[in-house]
Amino acid sequence: MPATTSLIPTRVNPDLEKERRAATFSVEEFQCWWHGGADKLNEKREIETYLYKDLRDGHLHDYLSHEDLYHLAVKDVTEASVKLRKLQKLRNPGGDNIWPKKLYNLPALLPAHHPFATHITMFVDVIYSQGTPEQIEKFGKPAANCNIIGTYAQTEIGHGTNVRGIETRADYDRATDEFVLHTPNLQAYKWWPGGLGHTANHAMVVAQLYIDGKHHGIQMFIVQLRDLETHMPLPGVDIGEIGKKLGMAGVNQGFLGFKRVRIPRTNMLMRNAKVLPGGKFVQSPASRLNYMTMVFTRCLIVNLSYDCLLQAATISTRYSAVRRQSPINSSDPEPQIIDHVTQQQKLFPEIANGIAYRITGQHMWELYELTLKEIANGDYTRMADMHIVACALKVLSTTDGSFGVERLRLACGGHGYLTSTNFSTLYGNVIAAYTYEGENTVLLLQIGRYLVKTWTQLTQGKKMSPLAAYLAEIYDKPEIAAWNDSRSYLVKLLQFTAANKTRLAFENLTNRVNGGQTLEEASNNTGIELTQAAELHGRQFVASAFLEQITVAKKNQRSVALNSVLENILELYLVQTVLRHMNDILRFTPISDANLRSLQNRLELSLKKLRPDAVAICDGFDYHDRVLNSTLGCYDGNVYERLFEAAKKSPLNQKPVPDSFEKYLKPFLKSNL
Repeated sequence: MPATTSLIPTRVNPDLEKERRAATFSVEEFQCWWHGGADKLNEKREIETYLYKDLRDGHLHDYLSHEDLYHLAVKDVTEASVKLRKLQKLRNPGGDNIWPKKLYNLPALLPAHHPFATHITMFVDVIYSQGTPEQIEKFGKPAANCNIIGTYAQTEIGHGTNVRGIETRADYDRATDEFVLHTPNLQAYKWWPGGLGHTANHAMVVAQLYIDGKHHGIQMFIVQLRDLETHMPLPGVDIGEIGKKLGMAGVNQGFLGFKRVRIPRTNMLMRNAKVLPGGKFVQSPASRLNYMTMVFTRCLIVNLSYDCLLQAATISTRYSAVRRQSPINSSDPEPQIIDHVTQQQKLFPEIANGIAYRITGQHMWELYELTLKEIANGDYTRMADMHIVACALKVLSTTDGSFGVERLRLACGGHGYLTSTNFSTLYGNVIAAYTYEGENTVLLLQIGRYLVKTWTQLTQGKKMSPLAAYLAEIYDKPEIAAWNDSRSYLVKLLQFTAANKTRLAFENLTNRVNGGQTLEEASNNTGIELTQAAELHGRQFVASAFLEQITVAKKNQRSVALNSVLENILELYLVQTVLRHMNDILRFTPISDANLRSLQNRLELSLKKLRPDAVAICDGFDYHDRVLNSTLGCYDGNVYERLFEAAKKSPLNQKPVPDSFEKYLKPFLKSNL
């Protein structure tokens, strides 16, 4: 049990104690399953015990200026790095499982996030995955050890998801064997890279390569931005930060422009595409290899999204077990608000969503690792599917995560509006994920075009990849089986609807082209149908993976009690997803009123079954109190004491009379006499 501070009662709220006693399964078994085994769970707890000693107030940043908050974020991340390095030497000398990997996401140590995140997740990874052995030695190893700090500079102020439209140029100079980096206009300024503002001294710059005026596509270049001793920007480098944002307050996102900055030819990443001495260009063996960087990043985004959602669900569920209000029967005492079915409908589906994305995200990581192995052996066939899966899960997890965190905040009433509850930080993090690394509508359109292309191949009798096999099955057998109540049938409903939405998009796109529109015009005019088909393609993938992992994969390694809880979570996820898309499902399937009533009954029954286990399920995620950083979400449930303590810490409460009284308010009051 996480420790409480000395100012808070040591007792656990009796309502929370009651909830934990009522659980139908072993929380410890859930925790072991969730974290990959007892050894990994114990290791996680030991690391937290070491790292979370003597931490500052997790809400200090809420009251700081923008400048002071940045300085605090730098202080926090450098101190966290020292702790992680020391712990790595203690637990696994020479490894990297603690330092620097855990630096990416340490909300307890870095509650305002930090300016090293892009360095850890993208700059280092891109060098190791797409650099030559010499580049890894020169840049990768120093970056991995944080001797240099980098960022990933792709997005420009005028171009984001349309990477092909990027305007930053890298022109090869034969006379000096160098590239000349140049920003031709304001729209070409790099904009948004994390840590770029005042922290990074290097950048992975995505630019258009030109040799003798001939264009050779998008390539990546390692560029030093600042003097390593003074940290001053180097000549020709225009750099700074972009200002305050809705969230991610400590990330220090920046802007970057170049005025004919020269770098050695060997600073272009050349594991795949190459520029040889003298300027000969060697094409990459697969034009989309650079996309694997974005696939990796989107895997991380799925992790961040479900983590934010489940932290918010834990906070809201614990609070809902403690808060008492609004008698169900007028003569009864006020119940726990978690007893209201409408409150359960706000809480439990978000728990199910978070678990679904966690399980599907793990499956996506497995596909990613398999794809990398195949690429290493010269097999690039899985790359397109991997790209589409990553796009779909990025879109769905961030969309559901953003709406879910806000829904859970609203479920906490007025108290949820306070920053001390940590909802604002969680929301800021997840909506950032919604926004970056590919705007969601653009990604949906990419998926939609892939689906139409796949349907075209079906009409030509071509074989489908495993991830599109359901389309071939439905293309060959265009009628769905009679209704049954199995969970697999609910997945089939989603697949059948996704396939038919794809078919309609294909037919309407084809009709527009046949009617005289260009393919590009027809694609634009079919955009709504393409995005709808794309979303359903993603939904069926999540549902199918969730069903497989809960009902088949490693089921015999879990107890009957735990399997029962997980299957009920699966049931809730599938039923609510089918109901959510019922307008499309009804268009293609003969569902009766009795079928719809049965789905509603199943929804209500799954909520009822989850009611005694909800708090214990959230305990199963094993979030430390310092991670949740919430007055409403602590393990002990002493929410009112924590709310009041947080209010007393406000800087305005440190003096009985604020300075503005004598300066402004008192003269104003006197002037009205």
